[in-house]
Amino acid sequence: MIPPVVRVLELRSVRGTGGGPEKTILLGAARTDMRRFAVTVCYLRDARDTIFRIDAVAGGLPVDYVEVVERHSFDPTVLPRLRALVRERGIDIVHSHEYKTDVLAWLLTRCERVTALATIHGWTGHTWRERFAYYPVDRWFLRFFPKLIAVSENIRQTLVAHGARPDRVTRVLNGIDHRAFVRDRSRAHAVRASLGMGADEVTIGTVGRLEPQKRFDLLIDAVARLQPKHPTLKLLIVGDGSLRQRLASQIERLGLNGVCRLLGHRTDIVDLHHAFDLFVQSSDYEGTPNAVLEAMAMETPVVATNVGGTAEVVRDQIDGLIVPAGDVGRLCQAIEVALGDRLSTATRVAAARRRVETDLSFDARMAAVEAIYVELQAGRHSTHGTQALEART
Repeated sequence: MIPPVVRVLELRSVRGTGGGPEKTILLGAARTDMRRFAVTVCYLRDARDTIFRIDAVAGGLPVDYVEVVERHSFDPTVLPRLRALVRERGIDIVHSHEYKTDVLAWLLTRCERVTALATIHGWTGHTWRERFAYYPVDRWFLRFFPKLIAVSENIRQTLVAHGARPDRVTRVLNGIDHRAFVRDRSRAHAVRASLGMGADEVTIGTVGRLEPQKRFDLLIDAVARLQPKHPTLKLLIVGDGSLRQRLASQIERLGLNGVCRLLGHRTDIVDLHHAFDLFVQSSDYEGTPNAVLEAMAMETPVVATNVGGTAEVVRDQIDGLIVPAGDVGRLCQAIEVALGDRLSTATRVAAARRRVETDLSFDARMAAVEAIYVELQAGRHSTHGTQALEART
């Protein structure tokens, strides 16, 4: 007997170009077994956001993509429009991905016959509203969810510490489509030439939003320390964000114009990795960083800080080099080791590629997520009753 199709609504709110979760959500919807799961991806789009680009990315994938446009961050018409979408699509599971949609998913369980599931990618914001209002409220709501997906062990422990039942929290590390991220060494010269780079230049690359938790300022300081000893060293920072001007000023102040370059938002990450001799993550906080997974798949050596799920993805001295967060001296040492000991680095690169083809493949991640969908669907009616009881207690 063929089991009935499980209908899932992926619900997300983000501004601008988004980040790592967008890759996980959109590619996950595209790769889900359509014979067993019907996935609708819904993004809340702020009408004031002039650089929103998620629709363009979704347009290139085989996904059922819809938007709910909100006039402002607290638009009261959003919930009734989501209720209509749930009814129209016959949704069984609402899968939320950050504090705003976590609350909306919980509210939908109060008024529709749906089950809530949340993936927690991390609490990376730095504004006072996020730190002292939105995130505490989010963690309070999440303890009522029948199932939570934590993208790192650190996040799983945080959820449990804030009242989530341990048996309801499953750690599922982010995965990557290793077939889409393959290095072709014959392309290196052309890619480097397109960036105006010489054959003798040694290039550090990094990818991420230009926000405080990424600590690109620390990486720039590291390059400033290393550059006198390694005059051919260059740094390419891919991404955009609120700190762009501050980082540009830091580069100028340190006399690193022409050494450190801010490339802005790019969609040609696979191409750019062909110009990278080393990938460095310098963050103070991460969930499970997609940029690190991409580097591992692209066979770019990795140096990264031991934050969030990074050390779960990159095994120190096996897949890459892990250093303490915020320590510019240790970061410099690891960069020199990775660039200097080529044999050991090549061994780690090969191990990292094997890891993303197996344990950290997108196929493995989707199998884990689909198993959770099946689990929730099997107990959907009883779960709905349990949620209603918890809401009254």
